[in-house]
Amino acid sequence: MSTDRIAAALSLAALAGLLYLLFLVFQPFLSPLGWAAVLAIVFYPMHARLEQRWGATRAAAATTAAATVLVIGPILLIMAAFVREAIDGAAALQDAVADGRLGWIERGWRSLAQRVPAAQRVDVVALVTDGAKRGAVFFAGQSGTLLRNVVGVVFDLVVALFATFFLLRDTRTIMTAVRRILPLDEPVREKLITQTRELVSVSVTSSGLIAAIQGALGGILFAAVGIDGAVFWGVVMAFLSLVPLGAWVVWLPAAVLLAIAGSPGRAVIVAGAGFGIVSAVDNIMRPAMMSGGTSMNGLLILIALLGGVAAFGMLGLVLGPILVATVLALLKTYMAHGAGKPAKQRPS
Repeated sequence: MSTDRIAAALSLAALAGLLYLLFLVFQPFLSPLGWAAVLAIVFYPMHARLEQRWGATRAAAATTAAATVLVIGPILLIMAAFVREAIDGAAALQDAVADGRLGWIERGWRSLAQRVPAAQRVDVVALVTDGAKRGAVFFAGQSGTLLRNVVGVVFDLVVALFATFFLLRDTRTIMTAVRRILPLDEPVREKLITQTRELVSVSVTSSGLIAAIQGALGGILFAAVGIDGAVFWGVVMAFLSLVPLGAWVVWLPAAVLLAIAGSPGRAVIVAGAGFGIVSAVDNIMRPAMMSGGTSMNGLLILIALLGGVAAFGMLGLVLGPILVATVLALLKTYMAHGAGKPAKQRPS
């Protein structure tokens, strides 16, 4: 018995070591593989329809090409414009600080101080100038980092698309293996798989589409009123729309700054359109798109998003809510099928 236990312990230790080495092999590719899984789940309905006509391989190739055209291509174009405007904005901010072209802030603050005596105690010009200097230096330093990471981003995209093709082509084989691995009864297992697939499809599609629309509307609004860097601020608003903050974090300060700078008409336009159009998109579209889908408490969503980003990077925006929702589904399943059943009486 002792020999058998030692052999079993050695086998488990060897298995743990092999799994750790396997993790080290896959670790550099976890992020692109995660995005590939998300793309495969979102575009699987298209693949399933094409598979009936063309077969698994041709359908997977066509679906991957469609994902590239519909998702990856526009993201690359927007990010290229975002980086270019970020670099230009950092250079312009440095020039403005060096040339002393921030006098409009001082004039606006003096006008406000005449109406609000308490504002005279705050040296807003010094604060803004110091913040502008720090921001210019930060963005100038980050612009070089962004450019250096372009090769890595392109490589990750290629790996993600390559993996998406194989995940779509081998979906049946992969799901058969997943069903064998999950230690659950068949009804519970199928319900969990269905809920996870619906959560990924609904949350990614709705959040991505709403963020894209809000970012586009915010960028158009800024361009219409003559604010520089419309693409940059549009991307920022789109990103803030993905987390429980919203685009108002950008358009509201912009309206305040326009009012201080002596452009009350433009300030009213930005505030009115930002509240009535840009931010209203989320209130109108999200309930319609999420109706019937999996929903979570707002606090759980916030924790899942922020914790997911801290643990997994940008992939955490998707993976965090998925993990939380999966755990909730498991707990609900346990309470419904396990904890709710009375324990069997042992014979005396």
